[in-house]
Amino acid sequence: MSRALTRVLARSHGIPEDPPPGTVTVCAREVSVDRGGRRVLDRVGLEVVAGRILALVGPNGAGKSTLLAALAGELELATGTVELDGRELAHWAVVDMARRRAVLPQTHNVGFPFTAREVVTMGRAPWARTPRQSQDLTAVDAAMAATDVTHLAERPFPALSGGERARVALARVLAQRTTTLLLDEPTAALDLGHQEAVLHLARQRAAAGAAVVVVLHDLGIAAAYADSVAVLQDGRLAAAGPPREVLTTELLTRVYQHPVEVIDHPVTGAQLVLPLRR
Repeated sequence: MSRALTRVLARSHGIPEDPPPGTVTVCAREVSVDRGGRRVLDRVGLEVVAGRILALVGPNGAGKSTLLAALAGELELATGTVELDGRELAHWAVVDMARRRAVLPQTHNVGFPFTAREVVTMGRAPWARTPRQSQDLTAVDAAMAATDVTHLAERPFPALSGGERARVALARVLAQRTTTLLLDEPTAALDLGHQEAVLHLARQRAAAGAAVVVVLHDLGIAAAYADSVAVLQDGRLAAAGPPREVLTTELLTRVYQHPVEVIDHPVTGAQLVLPLRR
C-alpha cells in the first residue's frame, strides 16, 4: 500500500474538527446538472462559510433545490466539482460526509411508523461506535426541545401534521450536530411563529460556528436572517452577496417578473421586500 493511500485511509471515518469562523466548508465550482436532457443548473459557483447563513432564493424552477442537492452530493454533476472540507465529495465515504454535513430535504416521508423520537435519533447514526455516541441522548433531547416537538416524542411520525413532521425532521438534522447544515425550505409548512423559530435556530447555529445554507421563498426572511444571498434564475446565478446589495428592486423585479419594492422599515430600519399589487 502506498504512503499516500495509507494517509487517506487513516483520515477516513475520523471525527472532524470544528472549522474556525470564516472557513469555507463547501465550495461549488462551475457546477452544472442535467435532467431529462435539459440543463437545470448551469455553471454555478459559490462558497459556504463557517459562521454564516447563505440563503438560496429565486422563483419556482430556478434551481435552488437542485443546487442544494448538488452541494449535498446527492446528484451527478454534468460539469464542475463540489468540495467538502477541502476534498471533492467523491473522495469522502458516506459516513464521513454525514459527520460533516446534515441535509434537510423538502419532503419528510418515513416508510414505517417510527415515533418522532426514533426519527430524531436517526440523526445520531453517523456517530455510532465513536466517542460522540455518548452524546446521543443529550443531542436528541436538545434538538427536540429547540424545535418544539418534545411533546410529540411517542407519536408515530406518519400521523403528524405537515408542520409537525417538518419540525421533527429539522430536529433530526440538529441532533446530527454537524458543522454544515443544508436546509431545503425548512419554513415551507410552518406557521409564522415556527418560521421565526427555525430561522432563530439557524442563526444560533451560525453564531456557534456552523455553516448554514437555507433555501427560502420568503425574501423578507432572507433579508432578515441571511449573511449572504444567492439569487438563482433559470438555473444560473443571477447575483450573490450581502442582502442589501443583492435584494434590490431592479434585480428582484427582473428575476421574479413581477414588480417588487424594497424599502426600509420606518421604525426598525429592517429591509422589507414587498410585491406591488395591482
